[in-house]
Amino acid sequence: QVQLVESGGGLVQAGGSLRLSCAASGPTVTPSFIHHRLGWFRQAPGKERRFVATIMYSDNSTVYADAVKGRFTISRDNAKNTVYLQMNSLKPEDTAVYYCAVGSSPMYSNIRGYDYWGQGTQVTVSS
Repeated sequence: QVQLVESGGGLVQAGGSLRLSCAASGPTVTPSFIHHRLGWFRQAPGKERRFVATIMYSDNSTVYADAVKGRFTISRDNAKNTVYLQMNSLKPEDTAVYYCAVGSSPMYSNIRGYDYWGQGTQVTVSS
């Protein structure tokens, strides 16, 4: 089992920045964190949960949704069992609850590709 706890959300004006963190813990955290895929998703009110970014376990390569490409950066610190999402040039449409997840499936942009989820952290961008 792996427990994920997100933090760093809040209220920010358009054009501002936030950095989200996701700390992993649990008896199997080390193999799960180091050897699996880490992802960030977001869910706006009344909408489905959508893929934001993922970082691969094999080579730390990254993939981003088109909506955030060039503005968001995903990274990981294996020593701290933590994954980050640096969000710059935020827009009102980025407002959502942001979730981190761990999985081993190649379906990196699908919620079914992930086995463990955090509880989410709210990001609100005002215009």
